Amino acid sequence: MAKSPIQDYLQALHARFSGLTSGKVADYIPELSLADPGWFGICIATQDGHVYEVGDCSQPFTIQSVSKPLTYGRALEQHGEAAVLEKIGVEPSGDAFNAISLHPQSGTPLNPLINAGAIAACSLVPGDSMEDKTATILETFSRYAGRQLDIDHKVYRSESETGHRNRAIGWMLRNFSVIENDPTATLETYFQQCSIRVTCRDLAIMGATLANGGVNTLTGQRAVPEKFVANVLSVMATCGMYDASGDWLYRTGLPAKSGVGGGIMAVQPGRLGIAVFSPRLDQQGNSVRGLAVCHALTADLGLHMFDASQRAIPAIRRATMRRSVKSNQRRTQQANDYLLNVGKKLRVFHLHGALTFASIESVVRVLPGAARPLWLNVICFLDSAQKSWLWSISCWPPERMPKVKPSLPPARPRTNCLS
Repeated sequence: MAKSPIQDYLQALHARFSGLTSGKVADYIPELSLADPGWFGICIATQDGHVYEVGDCSQPFTIQSVSKPLTYGRALEQHGEAAVLEKIGVEPSGDAFNAISLHPQSGTPLNPLINAGAIAACSLVPGDSMEDKTATILETFSRYAGRQLDIDHKVYRSESETGHRNRAIGWMLRNFSVIENDPTATLETYFQQCSIRVTCRDLAIMGATLANGGVNTLTGQRAVPEKFVANVLSVMATCGMYDASGDWLYRTGLPAKSGVGGGIMAVQPGRLGIAVFSPRLDQQGNSVRGLAVCHALTADLGLHMFDASQRAIPAIRRATMRRSVKSNQRRTQQANDYLLNVGKKLRVFHLHGALTFASIESVVRVLPGAARPLWLNVICFLDSAQKSWLWSISCWPPERMPKVKPSLPPARPRTNCLS
């Protein structure tokens, strides 16, 4: 099998930044200081389940703060957006990740990706004990990764023994009733959450799961409800890289989360999950090589989500006359009589791609003048075979509209049509 040019590119990127040795391995948690500063992996997982990897992508390390958006998603799933927003804000703080940073009036954390917000999110995970909460988090994270994850108990003990600042944050949250009972179980859950063992490949697949609307691209299992994916990615975009989040978004345009274990997980929504692992950190706690690789990937591959050159693809694949094509769809006699009467005035538009406003607007604009003014009917149905939403859009002159409800197509793969 011929070697992929994408794999060649990642190999070249890995070689390009292997010599970057600035930064320092985290040592405020003693067990983290044992990491080899030379470890370096790059992995990309696509929305349809293909994985490219180079370097130390199978080397286990602890997830640390990359865990925070995933737990936030679990809290949203459990309690809903409104209830979670009462406890945790979504404003960038501009402070270091471990700052004791609470809203001056409410005492709530400014966002879920600083330690205060992450501890609050842990308190919202279902379970009355540390064991129950940790089991829920492990099960959720394993769905993201597509395999069973576990905890590095040496790192957990090291975090728990030195986590005095986080305990202070936990008790402040209790003081403001953000946490409604003794925070000890929540704090120990948080320490265990940060000590979950992952690989660079795992992080890329987790990112691809978010890019894929919350469904793991390899297993097909749902990790988070699709309606909360945008919430998770939004806070990753604005708050995910500690007090360097603004510079990150400016340069890469990707939602991302970093951790002091050396991992970075980035997401190009609808397309890719990207992960880089290298333990040398800058002053903000972000992987030095990870930042350099992601900046290069964005520039070289055009991944910035605000890149205006990535315009919507026209949705019209072809247009046909009613009498030039046959349909097997069952209709009422009234609908058949109407279609026979319309004859060649009826045109069928075969559409492809995502039928968003940007793509469908151009379709509506080129409809024949005879079809205006329009009665527009949009039918949304779930294709059980493809597990995707398809759209059928029908336009009729209002005075000729048949007095029948448009029938749903059978739940099988078919061309999207505008007729």
